[in-house]
Amino acid sequence: MRRRSDPEALPVTEPAGAAPHYSDLWQGIARSDPERIAVITREGTVTWAQLAAEAGALARHLSQRGLGVGDAAAMLLYNRPEYLAFTWACLAIGVSPVAINYRYRAGEVRDLLVDSRTPVLLASTSLGGIARDAIEGAGFAVELITVADDDTVVPGATRYEDILPAGGSLPAAAPRGAEMRLYTGGTTGMPKAVVWDLDTLLIARRRSTWGLLGIEPPETLADAVRIAVDPATPRVVTLPLTPLLHGTAQSMTMGTMALGGTVVLHAAPRMDIDEAVRLTREHQVTRLIVAGDALALPFADAVERSGEGLPHVDSILSSGMRFSDDVKRRLHRLGDLAIVDILASSEGGPFAFGITRSVADLPARLELTPETVLLAEDLTEIPQDPGALGILAFRGILPKGYFGDPKKTAETFPAIRGHRYVMPGDWARARGDGTVELLGRLSAVVNTGGEKVFPAEVEEALLSHPDIDDAIVFGLPDERFGEVVSAMVAPVPGRRVDVTELHAHLDARLAGYKKPRHVFVRESLGRGSTGKVELARVKEDALRELAEVTR
Repeated sequence: MRRRSDPEALPVTEPAGAAPHYSDLWQGIARSDPERIAVITREGTVTWAQLAAEAGALARHLSQRGLGVGDAAAMLLYNRPEYLAFTWACLAIGVSPVAINYRYRAGEVRDLLVDSRTPVLLASTSLGGIARDAIEGAGFAVELITVADDDTVVPGATRYEDILPAGGSLPAAAPRGAEMRLYTGGTTGMPKAVVWDLDTLLIARRRSTWGLLGIEPPETLADAVRIAVDPATPRVVTLPLTPLLHGTAQSMTMGTMALGGTVVLHAAPRMDIDEAVRLTREHQVTRLIVAGDALALPFADAVERSGEGLPHVDSILSSGMRFSDDVKRRLHRLGDLAIVDILASSEGGPFAFGITRSVADLPARLELTPETVLLAEDLTEIPQDPGALGILAFRGILPKGYFGDPKKTAETFPAIRGHRYVMPGDWARARGDGTVELLGRLSAVVNTGGEKVFPAEVEEALLSHPDIDDAIVFGLPDERFGEVVSAMVAPVPGRRVDVTELHAHLDARLAGYKKPRHVFVRESLGRGSTGKVELARVKEDALRELAEVTR
């Protein structure tokens, strides 16, 4: 893998009394131990010095483009080293890196470019066509920078490799007052950016960074650098099986770097589970990031087929989707490892941890964090007595809110009796011992393989087909993905619905994971006088048809 010269030796500076900042910490690690391995892919290794040098060149380029505190720069990338270098460059100069889902179509990418108001888009050449189409309709100038992952030449784009030779250095200290925007789905399917204060983000993640290793979180930058380069600190080698654009993979990967660890990347458009198993063994990966059963199940299958187990893996982490005890049991039998199932959201948390260290700890139990409370329906805090039923709420370090949306910010982060909370909508029943039984979310959102799909967006795409008169979208249970997107549609009177042709129609409008896996055709959806559809009846009807088909 081609990389650049070492960065200039820069002093580690830190404002008095300031909490550690990601960029400053990473720069301190690169300066203290430049030959430490930062990233590994099938193409080779990248040292901390090389990654810092690449980030420095990118920071110089972005600064020359006029970007600074309050601005954003977007990425449309697979899990590649350039993702980490670009993220570092952005954080170093106070720019928010915006990760866009690489499965989005051009219109979906354009929506995020417009919403984030970014003048720069970094994209893989294999996604160059989508990137160009997205930029052309954005309504403002966007520089396209391409990372070569195939032989495609994207006209008019700046080549990533042409930026690096001019070099550049990272600022001695990242500017204060910068933000990190994490895009999550909105109620209509239009993603919204959750805005975190970068000055406190690493502190908000202290439990999932140092706490997982049993290390007391550092109070200063110097202490954080010392812990990272100390030979006594447990070696962390992380392989994210999920895309880095997902919140869990992003935070855990950034946390690995905060510990001076190594990130192993699959660096390919599609997940090859057998390749992931090979990388895990060859590079002695200690930590895996999965998306519940969606990735853990095929990974367990592949390891079991090999018959070699997981001798070096000491932890497997997941957040935000179904992770069954059956799959956890299989993983525990493959090695001496802890499984950490995190209940969190882009808007805040962690609310709870479900940690198991062996088969004996199953079934897993969710233990609330100290900052998590139960609220009654009138939003008063209630004691966590046995059987107490309430809404989960978190009142620790929280984001500033949603980018450009004060109304939604006020709704999602209410200030109640002197405390500011975030409530994702999950209800839970207390067991009286600090653990809870999670009862579910009073929401129509479909969580499929860790991706949130909002019915309104899919319904709009379905109704754009000339043969569709009515549609309702919902989730149905799935062994691997937890839920899959499903739809019941009614044709325009006198017409018929060709499901195969309908899927082709949706290809140009929706990412693959948003397309309905099951489509049920009915003459009518039976809307009542109020125009509503009885969702429970629709789901029962759909499940009945599926059962008949699989008999």
